[in-house]
Amino acid sequence: MRFSEKLAVPPGAKVKLSDRDPGESFGFEKGAEVEKLIAKTLARLDELQNLLWADKRHALLVVLQSPDAGGKDGTIRHVMSGMSPQGCRVTAFKEPTPEELAHDFLWRVHAVVPAKGEVGIFNRSHYEDVLVVRVHGLVPRSVWSRRYDEINGFERLLAENQVTILKFFLHISKDEQKKRLEERLKDPAKQWKLSESDLEDRKLWTEYVAAYEEAISRCNQAAAPWFIIPANKKWFRNLAVSSILVETLEGIKLKFPKPSFDLSRVRLK
Repeated sequence: MRFSEKLAVPPGAKVKLSDRDPGESFGFEKGAEVEKLIAKTLARLDELQNLLWADKRHALLVVLQSPDAGGKDGTIRHVMSGMSPQGCRVTAFKEPTPEELAHDFLWRVHAVVPAKGEVGIFNRSHYEDVLVVRVHGLVPRSVWSRRYDEINGFERLLAENQVTILKFFLHISKDEQKKRLEERLKDPAKQWKLSESDLEDRKLWTEYVAAYEEAISRCNQAAAPWFIIPANKKWFRNLAVSSILVETLEGIKLKFPKPSFDLSRVRLK
C-alpha cells in the first residue's frame, strides 16, 4: 500500500471530513509487526534526510494541522525522532507578535521556510489565518476569504523554487479529543499543555470542521497536496506520516554530489 496515494486529497475534491473515518487503519493492526515496520520506515527516513542534506538541491516543508490534542507534537516527537537536528527545524506558530502583525500574514511564515538541503516542520502554519482567524472573527470575512488564493500563490512560489510541500491534517474525532483532553486534565505531566483557549475552542468544533474543510478543499494543489491522516490511533498516524515522507523523498531522486576533487590522486600516509 502506498500511503501517499491512499491518503492524498484528490485535486479539486470538495472535502467532507465526516466521510472519513478517523479510526481507520486499512487492515494494519497494532503490534510487533507494525512496530517493526515503523522502525524500518524511520531508519529509511533518516537515510533520506542525510541524502537531502548532502544533495542541497531541494528542501522539504512538512505542515501539520489538527484540532487541539490532535497529535502534532506527538507526530514530531515520534516520526521526526531520527532526523539530524543539523538539517531539521521545527517552527510552532503561536499568536502573532506585534512585529508580525505589522506585516502581511505570510511574512513570518516565509522567514522560516527551509533552505535547500533542509527539512522544515510547521506545528500549525499559515493556515491558522483561515482557521482560528476565521472562526473567531479576528479579521473581516473580506480579508480572510482572499487568503486562500494568497496561500496558493505562496505555495506555488515555494514549489517552483524546489521546496517540496507536504501538508498533513491529523483527523481525530470529537470523542477522541475529549478523551485526550481529559487525560491532560488528570496527568500532571500533561497539564501544562492545556490552555483555556483549548477548552473554549472545543465548543466551536463544528465551526472549525467547516473551516478545515474549506481550507483543505481550496488549497490543495498538485505541488502542495493535503493528506488526511486518520489519527485516532497514534501508532497508525506515525506509520502513515513516516511512510508518506519516505515515499515522497524517494520520488525526488536525490543523489550524493560528486567529490570536489579527484579522489584517485589521494595518497594517505
